[in-house]
Amino acid sequence: MTDCPDKAMLLEALLDGELDAVHAAEVEAHVAGCAGCRAALDELTAMRLMLRAPGVREAAPERLKVRIAAAITPDRAAANDDRPVSMLRRRAPMAAFGGVMGVAACFALALIVTPMLSAGALEDELVASHVRSLQASHLIDVATSDQHVVKPWFDGKLDFAPPVIDLAAQGFPIVGGRLDYVDHRSVAAVVYKRGRHLVNLFIWPDAKPAPAGRHTRDGYTLLDWRQGGMTYWAVSDVNPNDLGAFETLLQARAPR
Repeated sequence: MTDCPDKAMLLEALLDGELDAVHAAEVEAHVAGCAGCRAALDELTAMRLMLRAPGVREAAPERLKVRIAAAITPDRAAANDDRPVSMLRRRAPMAAFGGVMGVAACFALALIVTPMLSAGALEDELVASHVRSLQASHLIDVATSDQHVVKPWFDGKLDFAPPVIDLAAQGFPIVGGRLDYVDHRSVAAVVYKRGRHLVNLFIWPDAKPAPAGRHTRDGYTLLDWRQGGMTYWAVSDVNPNDLGAFETLLQARAPR
């Protein structure tokens, strides 16, 4: 529970990515100077991680499984139903047709709507996190150019070990690292520098194969790729060609 009741809902909105850049910056600035709110934010983050742990979700009850089976394969459902067979036979064709059409419609809608919403929302969220890190004096939690300091700093703070690659010799020195919250989970943010520009590299586990992509949002370039069971998103206002070189260097050195 936070010591500032007026900030309780704002802390949850911050974790959900529901605040705009200005208000998110204000809340993060408050959290940086308020031990009670910082502890409350840490508790909320830990609770969300626990709720996603294996074994927490309830299995579907048998009655629900039977109802789903009735919509798709009514003959199988009939074997588990104690109603008169004649009644089942009368209702089965219509139930099957309605169920199949409903499933097909939902599937088609998911194919059309979900990618557009989730991809665009994620890109907006990443850009907002990048901008907040520059505005709210929360660019880094650990300030060092040594990859051997940044990498162990993440230990115990995340449920995965993010790769931290030294690219100083290639013109992208590490500035430091921090914890961030993206796509409803805690992620690692490793910060690099290119001249006067900063690159936020967001990393979290994701084994789903996906092609690399380039996106633009509000004047920022975003590059994403999957490698070694991790998702990588690089966000910066640096020259897009430089950011492309950054991606190539990382892909050559990151675990596969």
